Amino acid sequence: MNDSRDLQPVPSQESRRPMRNLFTFLEGWLYLLPSIILFGVFVFYPMFRTIYLSFFLADQMGPFEFVGLENYQYILSSDSFQSSVKATILFVLYTVPAGILLALFLALLTNEKIKGIGIFRTLFSSTMGMSVAASSVIWMFMYNPSIGVFSRIAEWLGFPAIQWLQDPDYALLAVSLSTVWMNAGFAYLIILGGLQNIDTHLYENAKVAGVSYLYQLRRITLPMLSPTLFFIVTVSFINSFQTFGQIDILTKGGPVESTNVIVYSIYKDAFINNDVGSASAQAVILFFCVLLLTALQFKLGERKVHYQ
Repeated sequence: MNDSRDLQPVPSQESRRPMRNLFTFLEGWLYLLPSIILFGVFVFYPMFRTIYLSFFLADQMGPFEFVGLENYQYILSSDSFQSSVKATILFVLYTVPAGILLALFLALLTNEKIKGIGIFRTLFSSTMGMSVAASSVIWMFMYNPSIGVFSRIAEWLGFPAIQWLQDPDYALLAVSLSTVWMNAGFAYLIILGGLQNIDTHLYENAKVAGVSYLYQLRRITLPMLSPTLFFIVTVSFINSFQTFGQIDILTKGGPVESTNVIVYSIYKDAFINNDVGSASAQAVILFFCVLLLTALQFKLGERKVHYQ
């Protein structure tokens, strides 16, 4: 006599698949949960809170009067904000191209297999190990009109003493020069890593063909390095809009607001002038400007990137 249990159908693979997919889905979200919590607390909540405060008259205690778009109207018509926009654009134009070209030049120099080249690689990347505060203090002494090395060089060349950080004509350029030096180490290491990942057989074939170094650079190195350069350009572009530390230490936005970039203007309005509503509106404008420009960069720049 057969047992009735033997007659019950065995669940098929098709019936088990939805349950297995559900478990896989939940498992994936569990792995993502720590990151989601961190991003939610430290990124998304502050972002939405900033957007919310931009529609209010607010101080550090919180919002107290809804004003709609008045904060945006005020800052867009403000001469101080327009000066900040101009300083920010000039700062980006000074630092991003110069920093990338310097890092590319140094990476090309040290990509050769020469005895002792590791010493130079360490020197060129050493700025990564220094904090912005420490680097800014060093540059502050270098720019000192009495004992600074730049003043001594100008004096040796017969030029009059220049107030690098006190002259509105030179202050932004001086801060930009220090920023290029501070950021060069990171860009250098990334570009050097990209150069070392290029297939050496391409250069060997080029040498056999008898082509020049400049031709190799234009036809092999730069196309194969384009993904790395695209990454560096994007990161440098975003970081330049967020520069704060060296400006706070070297010039504090002066003189005559010549170095008062948008990020420092946000800091002054929020923590010195106690106008959180205006600072939040500036932060929102800066966020969407960087988002738009980055999207345009991906749209236009990625076409020239070779991933093979």
